[in-house]
Formats: sequence, C-alpha cells, structure tokens
Amino acid sequence: MMRNDLFSQWLGIEVLEVRESYSKISMTLRNEMINGLGIVHGGIAFSLADSAFAFACNNRNNLSVALDTSITFTKATKPGDTLIAEAKELHNGRSTGLYHITVTNQNGEAVAHFKGTCFRTGKKLLDE
Repeated sequence: MMRNDLFSQWLGIEVLEVRESYSKISMTLRNEMINGLGIVHGGIAFSLADSAFAFACNNRNNLSVALDTSITFTKATKPGDTLIAEAKELHNGRSTGLYHITVTNQNGEAVAHFKGTCFRTGKKLLDE
C-alpha cells in the first residue's frame, strides 16, 4: 500500500510495523508544515493518523475506506518533532471496523487521539 501512497511518501512517513489489526508509523515535522500561529498545522497530525488508520484497516486484503473519522488534539507540535501514530483495532465486523489511533511525539507525550470507522468493501486490495 505504501508503494502507491504518494501522499504518505510526500509527508515522509516511515512504516515501523504493520500486522493484522495494527499499524505503527512515524514522521518528522518540517518547517513548511507550520500554520499562521507558528505551530504545525493540525492537518499534518490528522494525515499521519489517517495513514495509520488506513494501514491497520486494510491489512486483511479487504479494501476498506474511511466512513467516519474524528480527532482530538492534546498538545501542539513544532518542526523537528517526530510523531508516531499507533493504530489499534477495537472492532472487526463484516462490513465495518473501528480503530483508535494515538499520536505521540518523540518524548512519548500524546499530541492527538484519532478515532476512525472504516467500511469494508469486500473487494480485494491486492490480487493474491
């Protein structure tokens, strides 16, 4: 999946671990990610969490897409910070899945909590 994910590549995401119902990825924040308030734009942490969500819900070769997402930011981030997003499956249903993604910084401090519900299309992600 990462091979074809140009957006995650552009963000500089590194895949640390992917297994059934789980993923862990990271990225280092860059200067061009700063918003008008002088902190990193919240869309960056959201995008990192969303990629972790995608990797966790698509690793059973059942093409899954986001149905509903939300995020709560708990700490500001700045360029040079390394963010780690860890996605854990809370529910695996026939047509939906529920995931919680915790985003932490290099000091282990939570910077965001993301919840994602996916819809399982029943189509294969990859031909086996």
